[in-house]
Amino acid sequence: MITLKSAREIDEMEKSGALLASIHVALRTFIKPGITTMDINRFVHKMIEDGGGIAAQIGYEGYEFATCTSVNDEICHGFPSQRVLKSGDLVKVDMCIDLNGAMSDSCWSYVVGESNEQLDQLMEVTKKALYLGIEQAKVGNRIGDIGHAIQTYVESFGYGVVRDFIGHGIGPTIHESPQVPHYGEKGKGLRLKEGMTITIEPMVNTGTWQSKMDANGWTARTKDGGLSCQFEHTLAITKDGPKILTQQPE
Repeated sequence: MITLKSAREIDEMEKSGALLASIHVALRTFIKPGITTMDINRFVHKMIEDGGGIAAQIGYEGYEFATCTSVNDEICHGFPSQRVLKSGDLVKVDMCIDLNGAMSDSCWSYVVGESNEQLDQLMEVTKKALYLGIEQAKVGNRIGDIGHAIQTYVESFGYGVVRDFIGHGIGPTIHESPQVPHYGEKGKGLRLKEGMTITIEPMVNTGTWQSKMDANGWTARTKDGGLSCQFEHTLAITKDGPKILTQQPE
């Protein structure tokens, strides 16, 4: 079921998104060589609670953590652990916040310590793909317009766009309709309407788009062992165009 949000509901989701964005900004300096992915999880969880929010991922289908922390070839849903991060690692931190009943969801990618040319390009292409998708998220367009914009751009660099995990509707629950693939045909799919709130969250791999699942039943990683990057925003479809609800300052 797709729920169309009122202006008031979107305003409340934007407040939730502002808290989430502030945590991603804080992670820019917190993430460094020598910390663990569990350190990241604890840091995020405390900031969510200090901001008056609830870590909405905890308990979702049995998930136990405030974040998903996915490193290098892990595409998504990586479990926080005592894994120590080293310079050159690529870590994706995904979180969902419930603030007074309003949901927001955003994943951001961080290079630990020193970067390199391969990481810089992968990060740049993935982030650009996110915003190209967002540009298509306007009243009257179709879901396929979002996926087409992302896929054609990403594949022009020889990268793979993950098919097994996609964007989604959000609010009042974490995951709801519509599904938002990051690949597809222009002019195809559900027509976008004012009041829809969705996530766009391309996962981009240096090699094949195909994934494999870890034994824990949650963590997905690239089938060929290549790197994977992800950027995600929650946004609202408005008469004035897409409104990003998890926007970060540069």
